[in-house]
Amino acid sequence: MPTEESRTARRDRPTPGALLLCRAEPESVAAAAQLLREHMLLVPAGGEWSVLVPEGRPWQEGGEPVDRVLTGWATALAVGGTWPVLALWWDADRAGFTLASGFRRPVGYIWLTNGTPAGENEAMHTFAGRLGLDPVLDMQSLDTLTRPDGAADARARMRGLVAVLTRAGVALPSGLTPGDSADRLHEAARLQPHVRIEWPGWREAFLAELDAVEGGRLVPWLPWAGGPRANAVALAQVAVGLPLTVWGLWRRSGGWTAAGAVLLANGALGLAYGLTHVPD
Repeated sequence: MPTEESRTARRDRPTPGALLLCRAEPESVAAAAQLLREHMLLVPAGGEWSVLVPEGRPWQEGGEPVDRVLTGWATALAVGGTWPVLALWWDADRAGFTLASGFRRPVGYIWLTNGTPAGENEAMHTFAGRLGLDPVLDMQSLDTLTRPDGAADARARMRGLVAVLTRAGVALPSGLTPGDSADRLHEAARLQPHVRIEWPGWREAFLAELDAVEGGRLVPWLPWAGGPRANAVALAQVAVGLPLTVWGLWRRSGGWTAAGAVLLANGALGLAYGLTHVPD
């Protein structure tokens, strides 16, 4: 029979949760996040940062690992855009982050629940370089997170990472603490001024983005729309997005399916814009 000590240990084990930090204004993030087809809360997180707080259904109901879901979501938000996306995630066994930026390969790092580093040191250097962190002061702090420390568990490692990010302008609202459950994070986000991301459907999302282009309010994640090579880029996005969507569906990976779907939607928007707006 399980002892009281073992039952307490199970209750204290971290439950899966995640945050998506985007280096962009909430208005731009909201437009991109609609295509993820997930209900989320969007909260300002500093002067030039926003944070998406997902409900967590893919890993709570679908059984898909939280790190795989978040990697797909971060990639989907970052493709074709000018701002990076940092996914912070954790579950009962591990915690870590994934940084996605444009079409570059995502980079990340992992700690075991007890804080043992389980990533490659070079990933930290790549992470710092892509975010433009201080190569001396910030890298010293990041290097500390890659060394053994018996007094620092995975939550402490995540707090250390967030402390470094504050020097890059990140300011997580009160209550949004890495390591907490998705439910607790949602409760904290509801106390903040926020925008709830509702899935409007493909047609409405497509028309909303086309309207944004028409009105001259082109969101940063579609910087190529209307440019001289728009058709070529749009075709490339469709060519990459189609097999990625099929692969995600085959693997039953909601994150990678979303990444492929966003590429397909972006490519379709670019092609439609090119066909309906012929240069004079």
